[in-house]
Parts: sequence; structure tokens; C-alpha cells
Amino acid sequence: MTQHTDLPSDLLPTTVREFFAAHVARDADTASSFLAEDAVIVDQDETFRGREETYAFLRDAGAEFEYTTEQIGAHRVDDAHWVVAVRLEGTFPGGVAELDYRFALRDDLIAELVIANHPA
Repeated sequence: MTQHTDLPSDLLPTTVREFFAAHVARDADTASSFLAEDAVIVDQDETFRGREETYAFLRDAGAEFEYTTEQIGAHRVDDAHWVVAVRLEGTFPGGVAELDYRFALRDDLIAELVIANHPA
């Protein structure tokens, strides 16, 4: 059963909350510690698999731009799937983007993260 209820950050699973805080702070070491060994990250139709590729993504993603990140929503899909909606504003093309970070958890780690445009 899908539950699309907006949640405050403190009601997200600790893994999601702490990963996201580290990712926003651009702390790839801490963020990657919340990923499963075989984790997959998909961003803009590009897929990163395993420890080395996902770490490189977390380290390098958006590094060429200055931007702010604001959580604009969050919801639980089921026990293992959570979505955090964010608004980015910065020096990247277009200047504003709203994205969904779709988390799939396994054993209290992130098994998959899909970053996609937030539906209008």
C-alpha cells in the first residue's frame, strides 16, 4: 500500500536522513557510508554501480556549480521505499530544479537511489 503523506525530515528513516544531510553538505565519505556494497545510483539517466562508482558520483555531482538545497517534501512509499523532494537553486543551467530522491533500503542501507525530476 502506497502512503503519499508529506513527512518532516525527522520522521524519515535515519539512513535516509543522515545520507541526505551528508550529501547536501557534500560529504561523500559520510554519504557513501550509508550505501550498500552493491548500491546503484541513477541520476539523469546515468547509472553508477558499486562502491567505487557511487562514491565518485557523490564526490563529483554538481561540484562545478554553487547551489542551495531545500527539502520541499517527503513521503513513505512502503517500508523499504522513501522519496525526498528537493528544490535546488544555483549557478547550473536553468538556475532552479525540483528533484525527487527515490530511496530503496535494504538492511538499513541504501540499495538504490534514483534522482529524477519532481513531477509538476
